[in-house]
Amino acid sequence: MYFAALLARTEDGWEASDTELDDVETLSDLTDLAQEASVDEDTVLVYIEQEDAWFGILRVDGEEDPRIYVSDASAAARSSYGEILLTDELLGREPGAEDEIAALEELVDLDGTEDGDPDGPARPAPSAATTTTTPPEADTGPDSDSVPAGPIGELGILADFGVSEKDLLTLRTDALTEIADALGAAEVLEAVR
Repeated sequence: MYFAALLARTEDGWEASDTELDDVETLSDLTDLAQEASVDEDTVLVYIEQEDAWFGILRVDGEEDPRIYVSDASAAARSSYGEILLTDELLGREPGAEDEIAALEELVDLDGTEDGDPDGPARPAPSAATTTTTPPEADTGPDSDSVPAGPIGELGILADFGVSEKDLLTLRTDALTEIADALGAAEVLEAVR
């Protein structure tokens, strides 16, 4: 179960609205949604949570690049909405690396043969004397496509609103309520929940 809310800062305080993400497919779409809600290019926060699994915050300040925090990257990676927030840049990947890997996988089947060559090259069967196994500990390095468990992104995303890095890291269930309390937006948020 997902919940998404948008909090837009105005000169009179915060305005809240629940947010439908059905038409949001990319970070750019989500950023555009936030910028449309902005009053005089002031701060807009988009909060997304998957019940008891993870939450994410996208912060947009006018035309500046969006800032992102995700409470549990590995849990968010298993979610279509989480994937929106987990950009290559945030994960420390080279942009487009995932597309290149997908393209290579299409060229080569899992059995190692190329498309159009059903038999592939003839390979000698390994003999018992030459068969070796590599223990898992001898892995050649971290998988570039792996997503780290735990928090990722900008820990100071809400520091200027009174939510310290330490506070953000300790938020788990009902994080939005605690964030809204710190922002002074609890009442307006409750009206849309």
